[in-house]
Amino acid sequence: MLQPPPAEPGMREEEVDTPALLIDLDAFEHNLDTMAALLEPTGTKLRAHAKTHKSPVVALAQMRRGAIGQCVQKVAEAEALAWGGVPDILVSNEVIAPRKLARLAALSKIAKVAVCADDERGIAAVEAAAEAAGIRMTVLVEIDVGSGRCGVEPGPQAVALAERIAASPHLIFGGLQAYHGSAQHKRTPEERRAAIAAAADGTRRTVEQCRQRGLACAIVGGAGTGTFALEAASGVWTEIQAGSYAFMDADYARNAEPPPFRQALFVLSQVMSAPRAGVAVVDAGHKAMPTDSGFPLVHGYPGATYARAADEHGTLVGEGLPGFGEKVRLVPGHCDPTVDRYDWYVGVRRGRVECLWPVAARGAMA
Repeated sequence: MLQPPPAEPGMREEEVDTPALLIDLDAFEHNLDTMAALLEPTGTKLRAHAKTHKSPVVALAQMRRGAIGQCVQKVAEAEALAWGGVPDILVSNEVIAPRKLARLAALSKIAKVAVCADDERGIAAVEAAAEAAGIRMTVLVEIDVGSGRCGVEPGPQAVALAERIAASPHLIFGGLQAYHGSAQHKRTPEERRAAIAAAADGTRRTVEQCRQRGLACAIVGGAGTGTFALEAASGVWTEIQAGSYAFMDADYARNAEPPPFRQALFVLSQVMSAPRAGVAVVDAGHKAMPTDSGFPLVHGYPGATYARAADEHGTLVGEGLPGFGEKVRLVPGHCDPTVDRYDWYVGVRRGRVECLWPVAARGAMA
């Protein structure tokens, strides 16, 4: 059930009900402008990843700054974006269930859509859905460039799948999906460079082998917030799929030489108990923020540590803590699943609520 918004435009930030998902609009806009400026001289396009923001409002703001479209992980995310006016969407993931593929095919009436495959059986499933819908569906072959998740080995296996797609009257071979997810949070620049250099070798080889068989890779997609500059400089990738750059989080901040973006996403919480010296309890626990990437940082209170969480409680310890009743911004450890906890973004600029945006694809797991 959609919850009522925790704020109204014009409110002061300290009046916002908590917990609330806050966007610092100045930092957010800086991040979008910075990514556009960094990619522009490389000629690499941005297909920003909507699994981070789950919002047509954010997607269209990215596209106004030059992004060519969006990628998503789920058909339900694609639906939310297409219905919200986003015209070009890649499901950067495998979809094999007939009902989901029928929904994806139906979206082709209002948006350009594509999907990934790493198995002949998956290609056959997409083909059947496209034939039933009377369309031609664009399919990218996903190759495993180091994540050890989905994807076939670069080289002949990938080329064989590309040929299978290109031979179908119901499909269009769109190129390669080559995303190295685990490289994004390798802590040192040297580790990240080595990981992407290896990914580039396999991807470049596969593109060339496709070319030799008469198959052009119109899209070579991948990269993320932690490594996008490396992929953009490689001459191999044509599209960058960064998502977290718009918001950032505590885990990216732990990288040595972190990405050049500002922290824009916060969970606003309130101190509801200050039972003893050196302890403050806020109303944001596990249900307000996932902790898969560690506890949040306490913004603006350098002596404070978020030490433990319960379902509805977060315990801060240290010196110079916020006092009873005070509002405090927390920097989530992982922005993507944090966003999925909330129905609304509260956009704040210089201490005032400027806008409210629905998290349109919240809970979009199908």
